Amino acid sequence: MKRHWAGPMDPDPIAVQIGAVKLGLEGDFPVLETERIYVTPVDRFGRECALDPYFIDLTGISQETVTSEGISLKSAIDRLAGFSDGACLWSWGKDELYLLGISCYVAGIDPVLPAHRCGNASRLLLNAGMPYEDIQKTNSGRLADYFGIDHPPLNGHDALDDAMSIALTLQHLLRNGRLSPGDFDLSRAD
Repeated sequence: MKRHWAGPMDPDPIAVQIGAVKLGLEGDFPVLETERIYVTPVDRFGRECALDPYFIDLTGISQETVTSEGISLKSAIDRLAGFSDGACLWSWGKDELYLLGISCYVAGIDPVLPAHRCGNASRLLLNAGMPYEDIQKTNSGRLADYFGIDHPPLNGHDALDDAMSIALTLQHLLRNGRLSPGDFDLSRAD
């Protein structure tokens, strides 16, 4: 990552796992549903590729898991689109560009999720009062800890656990009034 995948032996930065949490924006703002999707990675020539050892060490995702549970990137994005049911998708940063966009480019498929459906959750936290300096140094998997939220064990760099950390943080901010459901309307974003 520090080389921006520019080293002579660096693999393309492609999605291997997608995690999503559906958060209700009414009542007590419940977690409604979760989704974990493994993607069979392919290189720019359409050949399945093995996971890089750095990736395995970072995420804890094994080659065996991806081999047995992985689906094509197109199928994974279609599944995510179905899971989201037209709702806005919020990630920490620009995951839709860096992971899904680049992955689609490498796989040679058209992106099926339009950019106007995707938002940067760090902007929500900035609007809720989290200091910019803290946003810069806090990754998605540590957000719930940053806000002192009780939660089950979460493995950083696991896509679903990172998404859960974001969702629990947004839920916390909604519950204490630092965010409102209207803040999640991407058409109103400045």
